[in-house]
Amino acid sequence: MPKINADQLANHCHGTLLPVYIISGDEPLLVQEACDILRQHARAQGFNERELYHTDSSLDWQQLLQSANSMSLFAERKIIEVRSHNSKPNEAGKNALLEYSKNPSPDTLLLLVFPKIERATQNTKWFKAIDAIAGNVQIWPVGAKAFHRWVELRLKSEGLKATADAIGILASKVEGNLLACVQEIQKLKLLNNDGIIDGQTLANAVVDSARYDIFTLVDRATSGDARAAVRTLQGLREEGTEATIILWALAREIRALNALFFVNQQGGNFNSIARTHGIFDKRLPLVRQALGRLKAGQLRLLLRQCALADRAIKGASKQNIWSLLNDITLMLAGVRALSARSLQQQLEQ
Repeated sequence: MPKINADQLANHCHGTLLPVYIISGDEPLLVQEACDILRQHARAQGFNERELYHTDSSLDWQQLLQSANSMSLFAERKIIEVRSHNSKPNEAGKNALLEYSKNPSPDTLLLLVFPKIERATQNTKWFKAIDAIAGNVQIWPVGAKAFHRWVELRLKSEGLKATADAIGILASKVEGNLLACVQEIQKLKLLNNDGIIDGQTLANAVVDSARYDIFTLVDRATSGDARAAVRTLQGLREEGTEATIILWALAREIRALNALFFVNQQGGNFNSIARTHGIFDKRLPLVRQALGRLKAGQLRLLLRQCALADRAIKGASKQNIWSLLNDITLMLAGVRALSARSLQQQLEQ
């Protein structure tokens, strides 16, 4: 089936949707935006339910396959979204995808979200089978040469006008981090009075709004500094940062730690896998420190807590999202805020 350029995905979705979509890449913001576009158009075409799965050790692929092949109790068409922490499902996953590719359900849209898929994986039997019935959206990183242009287009898409020096300052400030760039642009929208944003305006805005950020939260939690991490989380909340963005950053770090934990156990290429998760030389000591503190069971619980927090944000759980984010932050920092029994009860709600 066709490879779909991410920029053309919205136009593609105006037609009849395919039974399966594969969205892959190592740029989380662009991957998430592509998923948002697809889900939005799917809902407009009657796919009103959504089931979300993560490929951790607790995932039952046969249960997922059964769900994909069955209608809901209310006869609603549904999206089944599978988010993988690597591009190589286990044997059960490969077999389930291979089986599903033979007879996809017309009432289910299967959305598979992967990191960058290597050439060797693309040549495997299971991938070729699912790719044959899927729309394949590959997300490519925005290179250094194209980044200024990307910033300019993103500003324009938000109705903002900026001078060349302002664009340069913003690009330099975020150092290629697309999510941080989008956050800064949202702040600039609050300051804009239909005028042109010049370098001085942008520099002042950046300085005034740089008190807390989600990456500081992640680093403090990963380093084991629970008190500073919770203080940063509270600061983000007070500044009006959306819980969705905070959860994205924490879950991204936890999935990376989970993948690297198993790489450590199996003697794989640690640095290579770290790079695929956006962890480079500067943060490697921090990540290794966290892996020396966290155990496999704790990482699995963290993934489950993230899934619960995702449900709370979407209104599918009555849990308080900020309490959940606080618990996730503390556990990532090595502090268990709840007893084992309370944690189990929380996850079952």
